[in-house]
Amino acid sequence: MWQPGIFYDTKREKGGKGKVLSPTRCGGSPLAEGAKGPWLPLRGSCRPQATEGENPAIATPFPRHNKTEKTMIHQYKLSGYNIVLDVYSGSVHAVDDVAYDAIALIDQGSSREQAAAALAKKYADRADVTAADISDVLDDIDELTAAGQLFAPDAYADHAFDFKNRSNVVKALCLHVAHTCNLNCSYCFAAQGKFHGEAGLMSFETGKRALDFLIENSGTRRNLEVDFFGGEPLMNFEVCKQLVAYARSIEKKYNKNFRFTMTTNGIGITDEVIDWCNKECHNVVLSLDGRKEVNDRFRVDLAGNGSYDRIVPKFQKLVKARGGQGYYMRGTFTHHNVDFTKDLFHMADDLGFTELSMEPVVAPPDSPEALTEEDLPKLFDQYELLANDMLRRQKAGKPITFYHYILDLKHGPCIYKRISGCGSGTEYMAVTPWGDLYPCHQFVGDPAYKLGNVWDGVTNTALRDEFKLCNVYARPDCKDCWARLYCAGGCAANALHATGDIHGTYEYGCKVFRKRMECALMMQVAQRLDPELAKNAVRFESDCDGCGATESSAACGGCSETEEAQRSQKTSL
Repeated sequence: MWQPGIFYDTKREKGGKGKVLSPTRCGGSPLAEGAKGPWLPLRGSCRPQATEGENPAIATPFPRHNKTEKTMIHQYKLSGYNIVLDVYSGSVHAVDDVAYDAIALIDQGSSREQAAAALAKKYADRADVTAADISDVLDDIDELTAAGQLFAPDAYADHAFDFKNRSNVVKALCLHVAHTCNLNCSYCFAAQGKFHGEAGLMSFETGKRALDFLIENSGTRRNLEVDFFGGEPLMNFEVCKQLVAYARSIEKKYNKNFRFTMTTNGIGITDEVIDWCNKECHNVVLSLDGRKEVNDRFRVDLAGNGSYDRIVPKFQKLVKARGGQGYYMRGTFTHHNVDFTKDLFHMADDLGFTELSMEPVVAPPDSPEALTEEDLPKLFDQYELLANDMLRRQKAGKPITFYHYILDLKHGPCIYKRISGCGSGTEYMAVTPWGDLYPCHQFVGDPAYKLGNVWDGVTNTALRDEFKLCNVYARPDCKDCWARLYCAGGCAANALHATGDIHGTYEYGCKVFRKRMECALMMQVAQRLDPELAKNAVRFESDCDGCGATESSAACGGCSETEEAQRSQKTSL
């Protein structure tokens, strides 16, 4: 498992001197203050491990100027921090100005001597930056390079993952229990829940067969994810209850653990629904766009009436009754409310919700709702405002969670998932009310992307193989992107809609994603450097679902995608 560590240079801040601090080893084990590399990741399939008796530095050399090995550094300044990401090791460094400039010079091809001369010239007027200080900085860079935490080569391009020939394990289904809806949202990607086809409700028999299909094709995977989706799934609530009861009756027999998610617009929530969700659902996703005027602009019923006043009290009652169990408020922002932080803060401060997600709409370019290039600077400002405000709340002991800023540098996804992505069409499939299989909910209704059905299984194996190749290294446009091991190449459906090819890239979405990642990494830096922030940091469970394969082996099938990660592609970038 790829476990990116964080390494901070804090001693030279504000004129201080000294070596780089390395408080965390890659893999999460603490080192004594001032400890020096080199070292290897504790659990890294991404690096060849030293054999017993070998010096790791010798076993795994990382020469800075080896032109045969591609390295990638991303540097940026945000909220007063100088941040350096070493892409292929996953190491994040917070450094002073001298180190920041030195790394940039070396990344551009400067020799040590050239870098030293350039730094001496730039800081000639700084009495606190001497030639010895510059030499120390360059020594630190050499040490981190030797340790594999700077200028690490791309060890993944030729990794032992033969994606096309990997197993056909299925671990998650999106059950479209209702192709109908009691709302009429104008931006709905699914044409008001009907997916550009006829309305329909899933029968118990079809859903039962879908669960059997999942078990039959899940291999040794224990945790199986099932999302009740629509349309509006509560319009078929009785079948949802029957399907959960059936799953619970067989999961012990097959050594499986079903984790159910209910995604709902809230109109159909009753006390019975609340009690059932809190008993049976691992997660609930509640659709709310924020302020009343924003929500009611698009989220209206068939008569054109807004939904805010009807759903908010129900959402509040459900969340209170969940007692800390998983949920997400999930909104969509459009060109009309690029000030989406106001909607998030409304949900947090006025309504009392702390688990938040706000997705950019994906709409045709000629749609009035569609986001534009002119919106991007405003959106970037919003994401920065949100990150800084979340740190403020965290320091005050009242943290909120924003889905797109969830980043666990100790126990994050394994390298398999960082390359292969969401698993649509292979590990994750959508099931229509009639039992047809599609790569995900965004492909439902397009006959060119029908995989098969729950009775016959995947019959369009050529299409499944195409989706197996939807990894980050199969997308030429991702080749030089510093964020590619965080997005895994992005959403295949969005790529198709933007470029006509599932292996393409949705560039607008890429720009937004990169900004969110910069903000998320900045928050990790701030939390590590500020004990008050660290004390109140939100803790996340490892997303490894214990498939049984050793984390360093090619047999590892990757971790189970969380429900929201699967679902976020509905309208997200």
